[in-house]
Amino acid sequence: MKLTSSEKWMAGVIYVMLGIFAALALAPFLHVFAQSLSSHRAIMSGEVGLYPVDLSFKAYHEVFKDDAFIRAFVVSVERTASGTLLNVLLTCLLAYPLSKAYINGRRIVMMGIVFTMLFSGGMIPTYLVVKSYGLLDSFWVYLLPGAISAFNLIIMRSFFQNVPQELEESARIDGCSNLGILFKIVMPLSMPAIATISLFHAVAHWNAFFDAVLYISNTKLFPLQVYLRDLIQLNQSNINVKDSLEQQLIANESLKAAALFASTLPILIVYPFLQKHFVKGAMIGSVKG
Repeated sequence: MKLTSSEKWMAGVIYVMLGIFAALALAPFLHVFAQSLSSHRAIMSGEVGLYPVDLSFKAYHEVFKDDAFIRAFVVSVERTASGTLLNVLLTCLLAYPLSKAYINGRRIVMMGIVFTMLFSGGMIPTYLVVKSYGLLDSFWVYLLPGAISAFNLIIMRSFFQNVPQELEESARIDGCSNLGILFKIVMPLSMPAIATISLFHAVAHWNAFFDAVLYISNTKLFPLQVYLRDLIQLNQSNINVKDSLEQQLIANESLKAAALFASTLPILIVYPFLQKHFVKGAMIGSVKG
């Protein structure tokens, strides 16, 4: 199919606009990365733009020597991995029966789930519930209170509804149980939707810090985002910078940039592997139901 000159001109304008938006989105990351590799003098004099000035890896060296940073990084990785696995498993276990029209009362259950999207108990009642279950200062407080997301549940339910019923009927004839059908047939066919909600949950867990501030007082359980907040907003860090004045200045600027950039790497590494499934799952889950 040939494009007319006006259509080609419009496509060119769209590509240019997308390129501009992409550059605007990428520029802050490049600026932070350049600051993390630049000297304090270059940063304070305004010489650092999108590329490093006075190239130095001292900031990264100090960051990865800090026990508090490593501990917070490990907590965030453990929370993201275990939390995402739990979220996806529980979401699939609940979404599958809700996708079946022959199950009585599923509409009432769905109304209750949707209600939680519109109204919440509030911060203080939620805190009291968490406290009553003994989850304060526990790693489980990161996982259990938000174990199921109503929005992601609706996405999975919509996707499950479009799995051919003939496949399930054939599996039942062969003696497969409901759990067997879910794990052996439905979930493998639903990998685009699973990848979509996995990315949603993973990013939410990785970026979360407010629940740690509310429910955690043990610093050994602080995630990386709380560490970054203390480093940037409160200027608190246990990093040893007593070697020289230059090292102390590094802690004020380059160190913050290095810690910020290091905290974004896991998501930047994981996303390209999920991008194809993420786009497909988001589109299908949003238009079918």
